[in-house]
Amino acid sequence: MAENQQNQKGTQPEQDLNQLLKVRREKLAGLQEAGKDPFVITKYDQTHHSDEVKRLYEEHEAKLLAGRAPVNTEGMDEEAARAAKKEDYNERRAIMDAQPIHVSIAGRLMFKRVMGKASFCNLRDLKGDIQVYASKDALGEDSYGEFKKSDIGDIYGVKGFIFRTMTGEISIHAEEMTLLSKSLQILPEKFHGLTDTDTRYRQRYVDLIMNQDSREVFVKRSIMMKEIRNFLAGRDFMEVETPILVSNAGGAAARPFETHYNSLDEDVKLRISLELYLKRLIVGGLERVYEIGRVFRNEGVDTRHNPEFTLMELYQAYTDYEGMMELTESMFRYLAEKVSGSTTITYQGTEIDLGKPFARLTMTEAVKQYAGVDFDTVADDEAAKALAKERHIEFEEHHKKGDILNLFFEEYCEEKMIQPTFIMDHPIEISPLTKKKPSDPSKVERFELFINGWEMCNAYSELNDPIDQRERFKAQDALADAGDEEANHTDEDFLNALEIGMPPTGGIGYGLDRLCMLLTDSAAIRDVLLFPTLKSIS
Repeated sequence: MAENQQNQKGTQPEQDLNQLLKVRREKLAGLQEAGKDPFVITKYDQTHHSDEVKRLYEEHEAKLLAGRAPVNTEGMDEEAARAAKKEDYNERRAIMDAQPIHVSIAGRLMFKRVMGKASFCNLRDLKGDIQVYASKDALGEDSYGEFKKSDIGDIYGVKGFIFRTMTGEISIHAEEMTLLSKSLQILPEKFHGLTDTDTRYRQRYVDLIMNQDSREVFVKRSIMMKEIRNFLAGRDFMEVETPILVSNAGGAAARPFETHYNSLDEDVKLRISLELYLKRLIVGGLERVYEIGRVFRNEGVDTRHNPEFTLMELYQAYTDYEGMMELTESMFRYLAEKVSGSTTITYQGTEIDLGKPFARLTMTEAVKQYAGVDFDTVADDEAAKALAKERHIEFEEHHKKGDILNLFFEEYCEEKMIQPTFIMDHPIEISPLTKKKPSDPSKVERFELFINGWEMCNAYSELNDPIDQRERFKAQDALADAGDEEANHTDEDFLNALEIGMPPTGGIGYGLDRLCMLLTDSAAIRDVLLFPTLKSIS
């Protein structure tokens, strides 16, 4: 009872925590000795969730009480008004009880108020909370006595009929209560919830119990994933799966995790991208393919990065990066409607309009606009490096003019891209898998979508010239030999696939965790990952 009072009043428990845990185990032992071990129960007939119970009763009530006006207490004194309301309640209750709705629900006990021969409690299930009225008369002395000994956190099954209390709360009048699982730990104090962020991430199961907002984020994430698949199915894309352990981790500039395949006695890597295998499928004649999967990059952790994250890549034959722009713009609008209910969303207080046509700027135009430097007039690599030194932008000696342009964009432009903006036509130096622009071979047909200052996706008109691709791989090999741990390596089987022949293709990759952050107004990537990467506690 002391723990129940602590949960109700919001005070710290006076009993030692170890004693409280001991009491719970003693209660379990008592149940087991009496032949009522909750852990031997294998199933429970759950007919409804809490939201369905409430909706069902409201519909039933509207039908049975149609045309019945609310009681009029105007002109009555307080006592008379109270009596009139009670009489009206009893009449309504009698009508509803004559045609009761019986339900069976299951959930976790989150609140309990014992009042002698009758008690109220709240059960929490997937859809929310529902109040339960438990009485000695309805349950019987033994069952009611066992319920009175229950603890916050216990999981119960309840069978009974729905009613509305005098205060207007839709509740369940319990006719049978079954303890389905005994909680042997103490939940956080309910009035303040689970607020410690490290504990929330390490014990996500407790976070999901205590914090409705967290549960809602992951419900919305599930909706987002389902609707992505629905959208792409509507455009005839095929979902596929490709290897996670690879000998050559290519397709992105990132440092891979390395491991060893014992049975093959071979060093392998965890994939950093989905690209090269999906392109092989385009070569094989699967004209529209996509994969949603985990990729792994041995990099830092911050509010927008986790070493293990969910990437979606898709490839469509016979289109280019313009086609990928149209697809992306359409999909983001579709997802905003499905997940958030509107194409105008608010992220951390900033309104973002996904309904308007997305802005388009080349990377050169963006740097000219926000940094005041026109790289089309920069003569060569040395001139670009001189500009970088002048602006105190750090670079490496092997960097070329295109690399410097990208560094200027990152320094001066990214954070300005709040409303949806396609940044297009990147320098060839930073795009080893992309087709050159026919009008300017120093640029490639590539875009990145920026929203809220974040890169949301990366897309190409895919390079399908095997001779050009081999030369680009050679340049990447040289960077790797010079110590660049993020450089790509030559992939001979991929080159062989290109020599077989790949049609003109548009391809794109989306960071789905970041997209979920945007659509759920979540401040950090850890808030949208059920089990984010954390340093182990020794």
